[in-house]
Amino acid sequence: MPDKGSCTVIVGCQWGDEGKGKIVDVLAEQVDIVARYQGGANAGHTVHVGDDQFVLHQIPSGVLHAGRRCLLGNGVVLDVQQFFEEYDALLKRGIDIEGRVGVSYRAQLLMPYHRFLDKAVELAADTKIGTTGRGIGPAYEDKAGRRGVRVADLLSPNRLDKRINAAKDRVATRLEELGAGTEELNEAMERTLALSERLLAIATDVGPEISGALRSGRNVLLEGAQGTALDLDHGTYPFVTSSNTTAGSAATGSGIGPTQITDVIGIVKAYTTRVGEGPLPSSMAPQMDEHVRMLGGEFGATTGRPRRCGWFDSVLTRFASQVNGLTGIAVTKLDVLDTLDEVKIATAYKTADGRTREFFPADTWSLAEVEPVYETMPGWHSSTCDVRRIEDLPRNARAYLDRIEELTNAPVCFVSVGTKRSQIITVD
Repeated sequence: MPDKGSCTVIVGCQWGDEGKGKIVDVLAEQVDIVARYQGGANAGHTVHVGDDQFVLHQIPSGVLHAGRRCLLGNGVVLDVQQFFEEYDALLKRGIDIEGRVGVSYRAQLLMPYHRFLDKAVELAADTKIGTTGRGIGPAYEDKAGRRGVRVADLLSPNRLDKRINAAKDRVATRLEELGAGTEELNEAMERTLALSERLLAIATDVGPEISGALRSGRNVLLEGAQGTALDLDHGTYPFVTSSNTTAGSAATGSGIGPTQITDVIGIVKAYTTRVGEGPLPSSMAPQMDEHVRMLGGEFGATTGRPRRCGWFDSVLTRFASQVNGLTGIAVTKLDVLDTLDEVKIATAYKTADGRTREFFPADTWSLAEVEPVYETMPGWHSSTCDVRRIEDLPRNARAYLDRIEELTNAPVCFVSVGTKRSQIITVD
């Protein structure tokens, strides 16, 4: 019998935008399959290859490595039109992906009416969630309500028509209640459904494919979107996404058993950022916030919205380590801090009643009122961009990473010091 292959989960440990795309791209060289297990087109993974930049929204980052099989699991909500726009754009840029990308028959389809509804509901809401308007929430609502349309439904035109028509009638009524128009909906639906045959041509049973690969000794990487603090159950609810972003959903969303997972690597930025609404306890002062945003290019890959910047929050990351069962962490964008006089780490929260807490609270509203307890460390005033060994980092940068490792209860296994593939430090 061949040796059992490895299955590694890559998960974000903050509010998303941690740099998962680069780490997946780096690790994809060592695996045979890269699979996305949740989320939709509301997330963007930015990958730099030489002088080229690729922003991938639904196709796994591993697609940029020749020969890698890239799968979208049943936990994904697939925007078919946007997916094929991304697919064709990669072909035009010379990336040979024909025959390498597969989509689960069990994946839910994100329809144009989901986007229309998402935007209308957010516009009418008194409390804004900060949605990207890509239809993710309504698509997952239909899935949970057993009203959704799956890739497999495209195999039966009669069944598909019934489900689509019922959905359109339901959504049209809701849009009218919200005072939103539906004039462009039918045309958008026609464009999406016209892609049915093309989608069925790449549909596959993702779970059995991954399990078979592991049994034959091949290696697999499971890729998530967003981050732990945006998880529907464990994040800063209600300012979260509509799916489970944590490592537990990697098995559910890809169709394999949890015992087949061998490692869970958590991605953390060397500081903290957040896009959209909701609390950010370790927020930087306005001037430093703007300074770090410009240094790090902190603007959303999907929406272009500026990200709020904060100091490294070890309370959140320690919680993420526990929830995800991390076997290691990858620290990204360490180089962004190279010129700062000092760096801070939030080690605890002081609550409104004066108590100091070292755990991440479930009550999002209380999180908005906490005051972080900071530990201040000296900066290193030295470029880390060309460093490739952990022992060659400036002493203060190494001390900063050692402290992060200690506070988060997870060993640092990778450090990213730039946007290029080569700008990575692998820690034994």
